Amino acid sequence: MPHLVAIDLPGGPSFVDALRREWDAGNAVLPVDRRLPGAARSALLAAMAPSAVVDATGRYALDDGRDVEPGDALVMATSGSTGAAKGVVLTHAAVAASASATTRRLRMTTDDMWLACLPLSHVGGLSVVTRALLTDTPLVVHDGFDAQRVTASVRDGVTAVSLVATALQRVDPSIFRVVVLGGSRPPATLPPHVHTTYGMTETGSGVVYDGWPLSGVDVRIDDDAEVLLRCSMLLRCYRDGSTPIDADGWLHTGDLGRWLPDGRLHIDGRRGDLIITGGENVWPDPVEMLLAQHPGIAEVAIIGMSDPEWGQRVTAFVVTSATPPSLAELRALVTEKMPAFCAPKALHIVDSLPRTALGKVQRHLLSSPSEVVR
Repeated sequence: MPHLVAIDLPGGPSFVDALRREWDAGNAVLPVDRRLPGAARSALLAAMAPSAVVDATGRYALDDGRDVEPGDALVMATSGSTGAAKGVVLTHAAVAASASATTRRLRMTTDDMWLACLPLSHVGGLSVVTRALLTDTPLVVHDGFDAQRVTASVRDGVTAVSLVATALQRVDPSIFRVVVLGGSRPPATLPPHVHTTYGMTETGSGVVYDGWPLSGVDVRIDDDAEVLLRCSMLLRCYRDGSTPIDADGWLHTGDLGRWLPDGRLHIDGRRGDLIITGGENVWPDPVEMLLAQHPGIAEVAIIGMSDPEWGQRVTAFVVTSATPPSLAELRALVTEKMPAFCAPKALHIVDSLPRTALGKVQRHLLSSPSEVVR
């Protein structure tokens, strides 16, 4: 049986070479997030149960490893929105389908060159590497994002890059022919060569580009407004053998969405992010976009906090960039454009917001600080 091998190497040629060797040997690969502290790294290896690790010292075996199935290519660790550790098992067929469909949509050729500069422990970063390998497209891999190095890579022939919103703000996107944007919420306006993506680890990267599904991707919105996906890019299962795919082949994403009048898919947010206050539905994203215009706000997140009168109260967590805003200022800013029930009823000033490596706010980790500005 093929083995699962953890690769604990920095982004660069050594990582790519190790991936190739393990694939050639018929094994699947678990990329290790090198930013994990020792205890978290040990917990990851215990949960994913690789049979071997490749690191800077070489390749060594581990006890109690669990094999994978023939055809398995990757096990990607993900916590999703709940914080519960999972391992998403992606097959070679799924990885190849993602690479092929994405390459066709972006009209990539062998004259292009991909830059991978996002964490390789996340599917948004690793998919750039696997896409380039499977389509014979030239590839440069950086060990993380550095704005100067990313900009300088164009001189070496890089034409395409995958970024997140925070990284996009630190480079001039016009220097690339193609920019793929994933992770956290994108800016309101983007140039036409910057493509927003919707997908998840379970889909092996983005499967909807600029609101339009890739070739071979079926999208359905059920009666509860949940987005369901069916395509050849889907995971085989989780590492524990469970699956989010139903008997008809649909992946239940946990995201709520709708079709726009022009036929594009719009994602409103995670089911758990929806705030129901006084019987009214409030999505965090549009409120956050309005509040981000305040000059005193560097970062903002909106969540629903339990409230005996309203069910949930709309609550703002703010990282300030200057004089802290008042709750009254934030309410006035929101009610200029949205109904009053969307305005925050509480304001919490915090030092930082918990985020994933790709910049998504981890709303489930936000808790009420002791000091509330009213």
